[in-house]
Amino acid sequence: MTLGEKLRAARKKAGLSQEELAQKLCVSRQAITKWENNKGIPDVANLKALSALFDVSVDYLLRDGHEFSAQIIREPIDITQYKKSGKERGTFDAAVRAKYPSAEVIHPLTRRRKLTTWESIVDFVVQPGTLNAADSLRDLSGYYVVDLGDRHLLVNVSREFVESRELTAKFDKRKKVIGDNVFTKAPYTLQGPG
Repeated sequence: MTLGEKLRAARKKAGLSQEELAQKLCVSRQAITKWENNKGIPDVANLKALSALFDVSVDYLLRDGHEFSAQIIREPIDITQYKKSGKERGTFDAAVRAKYPSAEVIHPLTRRRKLTTWESIVDFVVQPGTLNAADSLRDLSGYYVVDLGDRHLLVNVSREFVESRELTAKFDKRKKVIGDNVFTKAPYTLQGPG
């Protein structure tokens, strides 16, 4: 659900017209229309006012919709038990192939954190790429999209566990924003070993 969809739903739930909401926020009705149509976003003061008026967090308003089903499966593993072979480029690749042998395709992913506007400005001023490089050093696990035909899983493999979540929409494009992360498919794929 986008920010605009959330605002429209909250406004209607509160029984307000666009004009009435505009009066409460001291903005124009056109501003409300732009926000609800995702043609603009409220400034910080208006986000806080909307948050208080609709009794929701600013975080809720700004986060994109639900990318995952509710279920998360986390299983412990010992990564040293896996050895790379074939197209695999490391033990994380071997572990995900062993875990999902019936997968049609397994797409390795690169992950970078989606920076906020302020983080992007700071990152640009300091040294472009510094914040994402630091984040990458904190997260030394592997990410994959596992295509099971009728559904796609986002899988995270670390030295201690394999965590999988079913995506509510297929990961069909090369890049996808999921939560606070931007995932990009690697230039190679792993076929299921079956």
